[in-house]
Amino acid sequence: MPSSAPTSSTHTPPRHVAIIMDGNGRWAKARLLPRVMGHRAGVAAVRTTVRAAADLGIEYLTLYGFSSENWKRPVTEVNDLMGLLRLFIHDDLEELHASGVEIRIIGAKTHLAGDIIELMEHAQARTRGNTKLKLVIAFNYGGQDEIVEAARRIAEDTAAGKIVPQAVDRELFITYLATAGIPDPDLVIRTSGERRLSNFLIWQTAYSEFVFTDTLWPDFTKAHLVAALDEFKSRDRRFGGVSMTAGART
Repeated sequence: MPSSAPTSSTHTPPRHVAIIMDGNGRWAKARLLPRVMGHRAGVAAVRTTVRAAADLGIEYLTLYGFSSENWKRPVTEVNDLMGLLRLFIHDDLEELHASGVEIRIIGAKTHLAGDIIELMEHAQARTRGNTKLKLVIAFNYGGQDEIVEAARRIAEDTAAGKIVPQAVDRELFITYLATAGIPDPDLVIRTSGERRLSNFLIWQTAYSEFVFTDTLWPDFTKAHLVAALDEFKSRDRRFGGVSMTAGART
């Protein structure tokens, strides 16, 4: 089972890349199009990026598809996003499976329609065991909610006598997170020029490297991903220790 500990040293490529896909609405607005057209263009960028990640040898790719805060958006836009998820799974699942992509979906099932939950479960079951690329989709996901849920489950197991308080440490805690068994992201990319996490993988990104690009998500290509990987390789990752790279700042 993959460890949650840091997985990359200086100049090595990332095992796990996570992307905050941002800018669909602005992309559509700039073209005088409805926001749903931006989201549809964003789905096309997802297809491009998944293929590119597999080609580049990335082992894990996590995409922030729908946050728990996105329910605050207009109902019509939320419905459009749900429809696009349905369409993506319906149209792309078999190609992803044939390409060796394993799908894992993290996030709460609260407020999700029954058919959405069934589609998610089917996608995960259909692709389970594939090894080319592990595609993690964060849908109806919030990092703070994930941590609270992990704490609640630990409290329940402690009350039930399954664990003792003294056993609760960092290594135990990560087994209660939605990402249990997935290495922490080495690299987080956010598109559209925004420079914040927006409640994404708060625990897991403690030592991640960040690359921010002004490119709007629908315009994100393999070339942008390669550029982010090149930037990552130039970083000196110390994980709180002293740099081992000559001339690097300490």
